[in-house]
Amino acid sequence: MKIQSEIEALERLAALDAILAEVGEQLGVERGALEEKRERQQELEARIERDRGVMSDMERQRAESLQEMRQMTVQVDRSREKLARCRTEREANAVQRELEELRKLQRDREVEIQKLDALHDQAQADIAETEKQLAEIAGDLGSTEGAVTTKLAELEKIQTEKKKEREAVVKTVKPQMYRKYDMIRQRRGSGIAHTTDGKCSECHILLLPMMFQTLRRGESFDQCPSCLRIIYFKPPTAPSEDGDGEAETEA
Repeated sequence: MKIQSEIEALERLAALDAILAEVGEQLGVERGALEEKRERQQELEARIERDRGVMSDMERQRAESLQEMRQMTVQVDRSREKLARCRTEREANAVQRELEELRKLQRDREVEIQKLDALHDQAQADIAETEKQLAEIAGDLGSTEGAVTTKLAELEKIQTEKKKEREAVVKTVKPQMYRKYDMIRQRRGSGIAHTTDGKCSECHILLLPMMFQTLRRGESFDQCPSCLRIIYFKPPTAPSEDGDGEAETEA
């Protein structure tokens, strides 16, 4: 294979890798944004389920406390009746202490019920706010998920096509050259560079004059001593005929 053919194959390979990298990045962004919304939706749904479970527990505790209060009310009535039948001061004092203990327990249950009511109201408010956020997420997904899914399908199609095209180009590159190119690409993001004026197009280091002259003859490849990319000589672009551009020169 002539060096020019190798250069063209590597340039095509590099162009395809750049496209695949860009498509891969777009896929990552689109998938990430969509997945983030779906995860947020699941998180809100789980929060609502958890808060409803907490509310259910509080309702159960409140019902139990109310039942206890009803039982205490019955006990208080009985203690009052017992107090009315007391014949000695000692009996009366014992029943009075019993009444005070029952009333204290009643007050404790009342405070507990008030706290449960406050927590229940807060949980209801939290659920309402979460349901609002969930509706917004669901609406957003409903309006954008279809378009995003279509875009993902288009990007995946491009990715598949470019991968097949890349496989075909790889077959035209010498195995040893491809291995070197791919190893550098994985480390540097790109595997080739060119020089027109003695500088590496990627890292911009000034090449040694002898290396530049060798590359300029177009007889072989080399590797940039700084970034290690495969480097070749690329003739300068001819100035346009309308005089808009002028060839750059170096002292």
